[in-house]
Amino acid sequence: MSNITWAFKEWAVAVEALLSGELLLLIRKGGIHERRPVFNVLSDRVLLFPTYEHQSAEAMCEPWQSRVLPQTVPQVGETMQLPGWAEITHQLPLPGLDSGLQLRPFHIWTDAWLRERLAWKPERPAFVLLLRVHRFAEPVSLAYQKRYGGCRSWIQPQGIDALPQSSAVLTAEQYQRRVAEIQAAIAPVSAAPVSLV
Repeated sequence: MSNITWAFKEWAVAVEALLSGELLLLIRKGGIHERRPVFNVLSDRVLLFPTYEHQSAEAMCEPWQSRVLPQTVPQVGETMQLPGWAEITHQLPLPGLDSGLQLRPFHIWTDAWLRERLAWKPERPAFVLLLRVHRFAEPVSLAYQKRYGGCRSWIQPQGIDALPQSSAVLTAEQYQRRVAEIQAAIAPVSAAPVSLV
């Protein structure tokens, strides 16, 4: 794990859902500050970086909607916690709303949020990322820097010397079963997935 140099930003409530094992997919087009026209996976092993920027209770289904707490973005120098890391195992194309709605049982967002997300910058393709998540025995402390802010997916944290022990949230068998269910749900409307492992 010492070679994990990238962190992946996601709403704090979604990181909580990932660490609970109830969520293993994220939907991405790329952040506002990302210049690439197509979302790229920069590393298949990433630290999970909880963010409160743009986090919206209205975008979440219950019980996750109730778990969105008012929280401000950390100030520069303030200590924040990174609770785990993930292997991004698959990048599945998500060609439109119909395929997104097929994923309803597998994620925590409302249909309205999904419609809005897929309508944003329609020229940009959307992708489903599948993550096998690992929880640290002790969260990693990180001093917040200004460059960690903004609407972007990828950052490179500084000041982390070593990562603690971690354990997978789902067993390999549980994870593969859920991956197969997600792939089957969007198979009729999805192109062939891109496996990252």
